[in-house]
Amino acid sequence: MVNVFRRLVVVLVLGVAACAPRPSMVYYPDAAKIGTEQRVFVGTDRMRDADGKFGPYRSEKLTYLDITVSVPPTHVLGQIEFAKRAPDPRKDFLTTKMDEFDSKRSFQRSLTKALRALPPNERETVVYVHGFNNTMADGVYRTAQLVNDFELPGVAVHYSWPSAANPLGYGYDRDSALIARDNLQKLLETIRASGSKRTLVIAHSMGALLAMEVLRQLPAKSKLVDAVFLISPDIDVEVFESQARRIKKLPEPFVIFVSKYDRALALSARLTGQKQRLGTLTDPARLRDLAVTLIDVSAFSAGGSVNHFVTGSSPVLIQILSRAAELDASFKGDYAGRTGLLPGTVLTVQNATQIIMRQPVR
Repeated sequence: MVNVFRRLVVVLVLGVAACAPRPSMVYYPDAAKIGTEQRVFVGTDRMRDADGKFGPYRSEKLTYLDITVSVPPTHVLGQIEFAKRAPDPRKDFLTTKMDEFDSKRSFQRSLTKALRALPPNERETVVYVHGFNNTMADGVYRTAQLVNDFELPGVAVHYSWPSAANPLGYGYDRDSALIARDNLQKLLETIRASGSKRTLVIAHSMGALLAMEVLRQLPAKSKLVDAVFLISPDIDVEVFESQARRIKKLPEPFVIFVSKYDRALALSARLTGQKQRLGTLTDPARLRDLAVTLIDVSAFSAGGSVNHFVTGSSPVLIQILSRAAELDASFKGDYAGRTGLLPGTVLTVQNATQIIMRQPVR
């Protein structure tokens, strides 16, 4: 009984930590005249509810959308400012356009057109996979924020799997993520067929488990994913090792952002009876046989926060990591070059590399 009570307390604490106000997708076409627009292609297997919104229930088929988000001129790096009362295009993330494609083929044609409009060296896609306790609006606006703040090249795509968007829905979300494996693979296949020369997957929290499961089930010589960035991955370390062994050759670069102060993952570890999750791992020796890079962002974790999305919410860290072109070059084997580019300490244990980030001296 004591054990059950302790677990219930942990669940409740996790609920309190995750119950912050959240955005809703507010349609406001005139915001296009004021904010910076970010176009996000979306694939989702969420079912529509009675109001026509994409909610927490699961659908077997993928729905394809084209959504444009206005990032307000007063936007602060790392934040998603949203309307709590009347929408204000000068201050809030707002949706200026949302179209649904009538078929996968029309989605693919539109994606091809968007890619061909870019210079040849930028014809790539960035796919963001959200984590636990996310609504459709959470994921779409987060994708727009990441693309805007990091100035990511290429075309943005968001995969929105059916999270319960409830802090007590951990089990439901985990099952949903596993059910979503085939549909995420289908989306990646469609992206490659559209002419994308390079696909980078950014997966957060439980979305990292989903991304790894898809990589695990792909054919050995598949080229659907070229680079992977896992942010605060909510994965058992041994499960990750098993997945990586099955994949054999991981995409390069393969980067894992970790923080020993990630409170959400600390609670997740307790729920699963483990000491830590992949996103709190700070010993590269555990992954010594894998060609991965751990970037420890603990130094950027705010004391009073849940610290579950530091990589995308710390303005200073964003400014460092947004040097995308230089970072891309540095992650191709030049370990010496990383020390100047990323302020911190570099430790290498066989193939695994750890970069312990530090706050830059002002």
